[in-house]
Amino acid sequence: MADKFDVIVIGAGPGGYVAAIHAAQLGLKTACVEKWVNKEGKTVHGGTCLNVGCIPSKALLETSHKFVETRDHYAEIGINVGDVSTDVAKMMEFKNSVIAKNTGGISMLFKSNGVTALEGTGKLLDGKKVEVTGHDGKTETYEADNVVIASGSVPVNIPPAPMTDDVIVDSAGALEFTEAPKRLGVIGAGVIGLELGSVWSRLGSEVTVLEALDTFLPMVDQAVAKDAQKLFKKQGLDIKMGARVTGSDIKGKGKSREVVVKYTDGDGEQEQTFDKLIVCVGRKPYTDKLLDESAGIKLDERGFVFVDDQCRTNVSGVYAIGDVVRGPMLAHKASEEGVMVADIIAGQKPEMNYDAIPSVIYTAPEVAWVGINEQQAKEQGIEVKTGAFPFSASGRALANNAPEGMVKVIADANTDRVLGVHILGQHAGELIAQGVIAMEFGSSAEDLALTCFAHPTLSEAVHEAALAVDGHAIHMANRKKRK
Repeated sequence: MADKFDVIVIGAGPGGYVAAIHAAQLGLKTACVEKWVNKEGKTVHGGTCLNVGCIPSKALLETSHKFVETRDHYAEIGINVGDVSTDVAKMMEFKNSVIAKNTGGISMLFKSNGVTALEGTGKLLDGKKVEVTGHDGKTETYEADNVVIASGSVPVNIPPAPMTDDVIVDSAGALEFTEAPKRLGVIGAGVIGLELGSVWSRLGSEVTVLEALDTFLPMVDQAVAKDAQKLFKKQGLDIKMGARVTGSDIKGKGKSREVVVKYTDGDGEQEQTFDKLIVCVGRKPYTDKLLDESAGIKLDERGFVFVDDQCRTNVSGVYAIGDVVRGPMLAHKASEEGVMVADIIAGQKPEMNYDAIPSVIYTAPEVAWVGINEQQAKEQGIEVKTGAFPFSASGRALANNAPEGMVKVIADANTDRVLGVHILGQHAGELIAQGVIAMEFGSSAEDLALTCFAHPTLSEAVHEAALAVDGHAIHMANRKKRK
């Protein structure tokens, strides 16, 4: 039996590495198990987010957006740059350098905070023992007073479009294309599908997005979602709603291979041919070979580790966080759960507000939201009042040549408490934090309306939307008269 720890964390993604570091900071003897190996055969930390998810996708989103902005919009503001071209290989080099800096940073944080990094695949055994199988196949078993499961999630594969070499790929494969496919298909018009579709559309691909649902971005307030859909179509994304993929067939050989996708929509059976196909239909919790039967950990009907509101499993001293448990599959949600669990283990009494977790789609413009939308309020029988403000009426947005989008604030009609904020616009992912803070502190729309916002800023649109809840927006025509 190897060393015993106060805490062993299985998985070094955004939930796991944060939990491990915070536990060590609280004086707990902590180890973190990670099996991820990079192309050089070296164990790296950061999980899906840093290696093949959030971080690399943002690198490509930013570089591709700057290309389009330079090519299509610089002349509008008096900057003439001539012919502009892309170097996809160079973009990939930049993306990989960003990954290396981030993953290397986590390893340094482990060392500086005294976290023991265990390399290999972790498996939870009975009695809070963790078996670690190294990359050489040798096993070592460790004991812990507490175990945190932070194994994350993996992409969902669908029978009609099985992964096939580099023709039908998942989100990770879509970050490795060496050139922009001429015809690109994307299954799924969710966060990942829209982001990856945007990247390759900007770089020259003809992108078709097939979405089985009839409603575009149902989790977003529909006033915002409909505007976003129009903008994405204008940018070149051919988004087909109600398109249910039924099969795929790869034809040709070598570089001439293509995939014929069959789907049904309101007009019946359809088919379309692509050079590449990205499957982005969601993710599922990763528990493969993670839990020995003797450990006694319960999973729910969807395969998630069953936990309470503070991420305790049914086994005392064993916790689970992040994508492997209920709730939105978001890196920041996992991180905050990691902090909460470390605090609990250290004897503190933290809680997490699951009603105030923001979501962001990093397209251009970005889409961000927190709390409920107007449709959900209606379904829940909550009477609400709303206020909206377009960025086209924002001085800073106009100065930025970014007038697209809007801010919408949803408040309880009786208490005025902010229940949701939805934003479509430049830097929406940054602006949404104002809505999160407001909801975290139980703010009313009036609280936001009475707050002084700097001028000129994009944030003023949040201020104006809050003012508009009671019809008092300053920079909008046809305002409601004060009662």
